[in-house]
Amino acid sequence: MSAPLVLILNGPNLNLLGKRQPEIYGRETMADVEASCRALATALGLDLRFHQSNREYELIDWIHEARETARGIVINPGGLTHTSVSLLDALNAFEGRVVEVHVSQIHKREAFRHHSYVSHRADAVIAGAGTQGYELALRRIARLLGAKDA
Repeated sequence: MSAPLVLILNGPNLNLLGKRQPEIYGRETMADVEASCRALATALGLDLRFHQSNREYELIDWIHEARETARGIVINPGGLTHTSVSLLDALNAFEGRVVEVHVSQIHKREAFRHHSYVSHRADAVIAGAGTQGYELALRRIARLLGAKDA
């Protein structure tokens, strides 16, 4: 039996993680996050695909592909969190587990950041844990998929 596939999807501007507003988002880069997630996924018995795009349609295409291949999605939609009904619609068509991640504590920021379309679909939301939120999300997905050591 093959390991369950989980996608980690990252939206606009997350390619600048560690470089853009480190006082809010920290100093870890997207490469650092990917490396720690890959190590944890292996330990949890998960197969992992990791993507980042500044293009909404690419995120939607990856979610559509996941319908046939993946059992879970960890998603940090970036600014699309607060604007994209299309992303929500794509996630609603995915039958696996979804965990939403935000590096910053979005509820302590500007009022427009307090609403998330993605949260309407997410099985869990992790906000304000810094880049550790990705590891927490992977552990939660593993638990939701039935892993014993998550």
